[in-house]
Amino acid sequence: MHTAAFLYPWDVVGDPDAAARLADLGIQQVTLASAYHSTRALTPRHPRHRIVTARHAAVLYPPDARRWAGRTLRPYTQDWVPGADPFGAALQSLTEAGLEVHTWVVLAHNSRLGDEHPSAVVRNAYGDAYPWAPCIARGEVREYLVDLAAEAAVRPGARGTELESCGWYGLAHLHAHDKIGGVPLSGAGQYLMSLCFCSVCSDGYTASGIPAAEVRAGVRRALEPLWAGREGAGGRPAAAPSGERAAERDRIEELLGRDLAGVVRTWRDRAARSLQRAAVRAVREAAAGEFRVLLHADPAAHRCGANAGVDPADVLAHADGVVVPCTGDDAARADALGPFAGRPATATVAANLTVVTGMGGSPGTLAADAAHAVSLGANALRLYHGGLASDGDLAAVRHALRTTASGIGD
Repeated sequence: MHTAAFLYPWDVVGDPDAAARLADLGIQQVTLASAYHSTRALTPRHPRHRIVTARHAAVLYPPDARRWAGRTLRPYTQDWVPGADPFGAALQSLTEAGLEVHTWVVLAHNSRLGDEHPSAVVRNAYGDAYPWAPCIARGEVREYLVDLAAEAAVRPGARGTELESCGWYGLAHLHAHDKIGGVPLSGAGQYLMSLCFCSVCSDGYTASGIPAAEVRAGVRRALEPLWAGREGAGGRPAAAPSGERAAERDRIEELLGRDLAGVVRTWRDRAARSLQRAAVRAVREAAAGEFRVLLHADPAAHRCGANAGVDPADVLAHADGVVVPCTGDDAARADALGPFAGRPATATVAANLTVVTGMGGSPGTLAADAAHAVSLGANALRLYHGGLASDGDLAAVRHALRTTASGIGD
């Protein structure tokens, strides 16, 4: 089975042993970040540093000045990895080690953009702005994201791409010194707090059949018991027979009412599908020859974040495949992969498994987890994350990929 590990350019640039070490794991591909959000990352084996602080979202290659000339929304460059093109330098090292390289492009997640352009971001039902979450229903944001997808995905030497956060981002965010956990939010609560009420979305709700003021009031009414410490949208609902995602959908409709929930869902689904189709199309037009385009995706359209919610049938009608979050127990994996069971024969359904113990991963059970994912219809693996993992984690990955009878390292 085709297996890839995620990697940052700073894991490779300046470390002459990095590429060979990755190839020795038994993987065939590296999914290498070319456009990424702000982060603080560990580099446990790098000869020059142990921590890299990417202060803001940026591209890790030199952007095309002509493409972005005169544009209000444009990608930011970086200065925390040496060299003019750290992505290109890392790609060269990895390909020389025999690894196929695909780009890893983060789209609708950019705190600096939101800070500098507050009109472009998601605003919740209370009017609070989410600087990290550009509103994908806005024309200027959609245009920026589509052009960024094309440029960041199709880098010289790359054989394909994986687009992360190609859809709605919302409340959930690994923010510095985060203090929003005092009131627990279920999946339904996360959704309600992620609904956007910027001017464009407000007009969209009204045009879809219910005045925006009524939608806003309904959302705030549904959330009020939560803030008061009553049941409301908080807590974790019992999973429906068909899984946690179905339980969340049912709860959202219960809280908002069928009509209001339907109007919101219709507007947001239309915006997400439009962005996803346009981004895939732009990448394909920019690429020469065969170039596979995958989306990091969650099969529940109401979910927000890095794994953007999609309609499983719709997304595989235009993308070459999906990367699906599969870390967790067997039930969680079945809930995530099950909706993609009827995929086209040519589509990639990659099970994304965390292999960093310190981040909740389980490299020691990789073989069993991968075999279970295969039984549910996965035909590829993604391992998060080749640069962040300890030596012990990597040794467990190497053992699993080399010795398992399921053939996941083929």
